[in-house]
Amino acid sequence: MTTATRSAPRKVTRPRADALRNRERIVTAAREMFVEHGPDVPLDEIARRAGVGNATLYRNFPDRDALVREVVCSVMDRTAEAAERALAETGDAFTALEHFVHTAADERISALCPMVSSTFDRHHPDLEASRERVESLVEEVMGRAVAAGQLRSDVGAFDLLVAVAQLSRPPAGTDCLRGDRFVHRHLQIFLDGLRAPARSALPGHAVTVEELRQSCPTA
Repeated sequence: MTTATRSAPRKVTRPRADALRNRERIVTAAREMFVEHGPDVPLDEIARRAGVGNATLYRNFPDRDALVREVVCSVMDRTAEAAERALAETGDAFTALEHFVHTAADERISALCPMVSSTFDRHHPDLEASRERVESLVEEVMGRAVAAGQLRSDVGAFDLLVAVAQLSRPPAGTDCLRGDRFVHRHLQIFLDGLRAPARSALPGHAVTVEELRQSCPTA
């Protein structure tokens, strides 16, 4: 009897489909409200927009840091997927890079940066994995354009990502959503400046991940 009990297959518990949908709705609502209202938006307002109760939100995310981490990982994962789609394009390599940059800007990751407080675990394994995936894919997208002779070779992946974050952030004192109409125009001006052959030498050197983290603790 004991042997039979020990050899019985273990039952694996999987989240119900409605539970997964609720979690996705919470993350989507949180991302939208963080972009619109900043990092201190009340969690009960996020639950209300997601169409779930407060208990459901806290069951999925026990505190604000857990929810922020999931939102940031979600944005980075979607950015990585955009890079993968760019790599799957079979046409012009620089056009694929342009498609990636405009899609990445729409994720509004720059608006999420202020959410990362001093208590936020920036080295959480989930965040590290998402960050490394994005870094690797962006380098591959850019490397393909460099190999094709279309992208200047003195620009690094973090030069690109920092510029996208800065150009997609609305100017201080302006309405966040109304400022969106300028983002893609300014991004295209920036992209045109990345084309090879370069018209001038850039000061300094390509930004590295360590330099970025030292100058911006939230990176």
